[in-house]
Amino acid sequence: MREVPNIDPVYYAYSRFRRRHFDDCVDICTDLLQKNPLDQSVWFLKCRALTEKVYIDDTDMEDEAIGDTLMDENAISQAPRPGTSLARNVGTSGQNSNRPVSSSGRPVSGYARPGTMSRVGTSSSLEAQLKNNRGMVTTARPVTSSGRFVRLGTASLLVGDPNGEFISVEKLNLQKYAQRPALAKVLFEYLLYFKQMPMKALELASLCTQAADFRDWWWKAQVGKCYYRLGILRDAERQFISSLSVQDMCSTTLWLSKVFLRLDQPKTALEHYEKAAEKYPGELSLILGMARIYDQMDDQQKSIPLYKKVLQFDSSNVEAIACLASNYFYTDQPELALRYYRRLLQMGINNAELWNNLGLCCFYAQQYDMTLSCFERALALADDDSMADVWYNISQVSVGIGDLGLAYQALKIAISMDPNHAESFNNLGVLELRKNNPDQAKANFVTSARLGEHLHEPLFNASLLMYKLGDFQESFKLVSKALNTFPDHEESKEVIRILKEHFTNM
Repeated sequence: MREVPNIDPVYYAYSRFRRRHFDDCVDICTDLLQKNPLDQSVWFLKCRALTEKVYIDDTDMEDEAIGDTLMDENAISQAPRPGTSLARNVGTSGQNSNRPVSSSGRPVSGYARPGTMSRVGTSSSLEAQLKNNRGMVTTARPVTSSGRFVRLGTASLLVGDPNGEFISVEKLNLQKYAQRPALAKVLFEYLLYFKQMPMKALELASLCTQAADFRDWWWKAQVGKCYYRLGILRDAERQFISSLSVQDMCSTTLWLSKVFLRLDQPKTALEHYEKAAEKYPGELSLILGMARIYDQMDDQQKSIPLYKKVLQFDSSNVEAIACLASNYFYTDQPELALRYYRRLLQMGINNAELWNNLGLCCFYAQQYDMTLSCFERALALADDDSMADVWYNISQVSVGIGDLGLAYQALKIAISMDPNHAESFNNLGVLELRKNNPDQAKANFVTSARLGEHLHEPLFNASLLMYKLGDFQESFKLVSKALNTFPDHEESKEVIRILKEHFTNM
């Protein structure tokens, strides 16, 4: 550490902290504490630096991991009313039938956010949940969402005191810190975010709540956070409601809505969002929270005005722009979608997904000169997880221009990049059928249906193939499964009507 003359070291450490140079701040504080271990201001500053170094915004939903689902003791209705659950397939409205759906059955939004692209527990196979996007088992044990926090905490211990841990948690007298609120708040965040010890943090928060005579909204909210981390959701709900009764805060409302979403109660979460939005009409986190829930519930008529309202307050909000662009694309307005995606490009976003979407918009807007160059950019920026999707979309463009040979090759490459890409197997089956290879086409349809339990297209295609081959019983079974997946599919209804008439006349 370079010595800076004629500057008070505590002031210099605070300056480094304000500039977010946390490693420098920790080093200076460590040297000062070795000289004077009882300096509370330096201890306070070092705690804050260590906490800020690993702090993440935890008001948004996180992906619910397998272990969380297996050990979840909260009872959720197995047959909820339509439009009241995020864990059940609700993407069945006719207006969005052309929009692709995620593995949970919900239409894919324009923005990848935690907890929305997939829902653990909706798949019938636990093995499928243990695989990553490329179909490889990444762990031999069920993981939990808290595992990420534990890894962050253990890795960050290296920046503490080189002679040992900065704070010996086991020797702490929490009752003493509860009488000193300023130090207690810093210590709480250190225990929760840096040390990842929610049980110890809960003990401290409970003592501080008692010391404040149960009138401090902040400590009640922190108790709720600890309960949420520990999976005790109903107790967390009570703490957040109690905190809101003392002081109405947007952050507490976000946490309370997060609890209800974890309990699969989106309607209740919306009620709290709307109630808070009336008091804080310009708070973007509340508007975005409502828009996300409506998006997940496949209610585009309510989500789109909310995204537009977000842009009225913040014209450079990436999530709102991306979701609006996706909606315009899937409602057959690629020209408008292209404007939004170009806006994202002007804002400095440069990734494979954006160039892929630009290529599709250019193609459907009949700007063919730009289509291939956009896909070339997408391929140059794509990683292993997104490469298969880019090649799949190239095959879609190839089918549109009539080059079935290029489409066939692109689908083969997509499958080689991701052996579990169900959509590619389905389209490959259609191309094999055009080549008069019914056996290979059937094998591809079956593989696609097995890999994509949320897709109805491979089941319908296989049913149609079986009907043409004269296997009416198998065709009836497959089209019935397709209707269970997507009840509003008109072509499947027509096939099953014809089959029923055939069975009646036999």
